[in-house]
Amino acid sequence: MLKALTPLEVDMSNQGWQDFLAADGLDDWVVLHSGAAAVFLVSSLGEAARLAEAVAQAPGVEGEGVLLTVGDNHLSVRLTRGVERLEPRHVALARAISAVVRRRGAVADRSRVQEVQLAISALPEAIDLGFWRGVLGYAELADDNAVDPLGHGSTVWMQGLDEAKPLRHAMHVDVSVAHDHVEARLAAALAAGGRIVDDSNAPSHWTLADRAGNRVCLCAWPDGATGPAPMTLGPD
Repeated sequence: MLKALTPLEVDMSNQGWQDFLAADGLDDWVVLHSGAAAVFLVSSLGEAARLAEAVAQAPGVEGEGVLLTVGDNHLSVRLTRGVERLEPRHVALARAISAVVRRRGAVADRSRVQEVQLAISALPEAIDLGFWRGVLGYAELADDNAVDPLGHGSTVWMQGLDEAKPLRHAMHVDVSVAHDHVEARLAAALAAGGRIVDDSNAPSHWTLADRAGNRVCLCAWPDGATGPAPMTLGPD
């Protein structure tokens, strides 16, 4: 079972992801809501599996909770389950993994790194996180979210709404991507018929909507983007 962070631990660990972003030699890595992640391209499923085996043997990987996902033409690596859990040792770990990958001839693709999160919004007294953990079979990572124990499904985040807002409940999707690829993702969404609802916090994040009004927050935060975290946005 994942151990939830205390508020003090969260405050202290914000320095961890900030230091990770500032460190040299981490060009392969993207800092998402879920922490640091990378996608490495290979030629086949077999090569992806062999690369995963090599990464698993890199110094410091064993016992760190690193998630390796093997695909037909790629290996994705996630160092932590939450951005607040990045610590100084993860800088060395990421460098060690990148060194293994380079020796095997794989190439990082930052454009394919992403994290999808479902945000369930409600007034504070109506937040029902226990229900969502129970019905999804998810575990606690922090006191306002639920995560897939296997690391495959989207995180569920409970967003408390301002009591002045008339809406009683709603859902929206958060998509966290690399800061250097967020504008391409934005362009693709607009070309497909989406519209910008709020860009006042760009380039940290944009709020988009489809033709029916369903909303998505497209986030370059915290991967080096300026501006506030998209934690105060909510459906109107």
